[in-house]
Amino acid sequence: MQQVQVQKSELTNAKLVEREAGPLADGAVRLAIESFSVTANNVTYAVVGDGFGYWNFFPAPEGEGIVPMWGHARVAESNNPDFAVGERVYGYLPMASHLDVVPGKVSPSGFMDIAEHRQPMSPIYNQYSRLANDPEHDPDREGERMIFGPLFKTGFLIEYFMRSENWFGAAQVILTSASSKTALGLASVCKHRSPQVRRIGLTSAGNVKFVEDSGLYDQVLSYDDVDQLPITDSVTVDFAGNSDLLRSIHEKMGDALKYSCLVGVTHVDERGGGTAGIPGPNPTMFFAPDHAVALFKSVGPEEAGKQMASSWRNFLADAGGNIEIERFQGLGKAREVFLEMIGGKVDPAKGIVIEP
Repeated sequence: MQQVQVQKSELTNAKLVEREAGPLADGAVRLAIESFSVTANNVTYAVVGDGFGYWNFFPAPEGEGIVPMWGHARVAESNNPDFAVGERVYGYLPMASHLDVVPGKVSPSGFMDIAEHRQPMSPIYNQYSRLANDPEHDPDREGERMIFGPLFKTGFLIEYFMRSENWFGAAQVILTSASSKTALGLASVCKHRSPQVRRIGLTSAGNVKFVEDSGLYDQVLSYDDVDQLPITDSVTVDFAGNSDLLRSIHEKMGDALKYSCLVGVTHVDERGGGTAGIPGPNPTMFFAPDHAVALFKSVGPEEAGKQMASSWRNFLADAGGNIEIERFQGLGKAREVFLEMIGGKVDPAKGIVIEP
């Protein structure tokens, strides 16, 4: 089997390695990975890997890590009577050619990987869908699901959280890295579920037109124009991870800023500096799995699924046509694309799918 292993202390040091797959354990299933997307979300997994346990899902040698992806796989070998060779699944996968899972809580529509090393982490990441009975599966939209699905759900959960808090009294939401797929997802959900809240997108000068053309924002400003932000009660959702930018937003908005939400890191080289001494509300990290659990407890998994599916369809109608999907073969290309993502060199109008 092949893996892309990343040096945790230097994410730009990534190598393609081969290792023995070894014998398949009793009750286990060996998945051959068919496809996965590479997005800014995967960069976030790597940047905050130790703090949030993202490196722990797919073990690697000391000092190395395997970046998690979302994608599709098929059963290549099975020691489990519930799974036949050839069945296809969707879920959390390593940047690799294969993954062994130990299915538990098996149902016609899915299962949990109950491998011992994965149990301390959020169960959200240990769930796999069986595509033959998965209501979300659309064979014609597999690319969109890999590229947007996890990011969109994060956006959905941010809107749910903000709305449950009555948007902290805010009349507008300021989104950094407005061209990112998670920000576009959040903007779409806000447009349909919280239309009373004005949506302002901040992005690099080169991406302003792309963000404006999405039609998902009431106003789009470049990072150089933060001083033009309207002063009214606001919340900010920071996807960029640029501490200088966040500080400038806090300083500009002053007492009008009611809540500051941190989600992901798309500007890796600018994440330093921290938020110590930043004026206004203390920036608070948003961990989507915790909010997913809260949503399921509040409305139940079935209703939560219906609400997400409805918002997902709205999003595809809003923005699905704005992204060109590019497909590449081989894990070597996955390594290249991941390094380009870290360097911020990937066009936001393109979605990258790798077929190992």
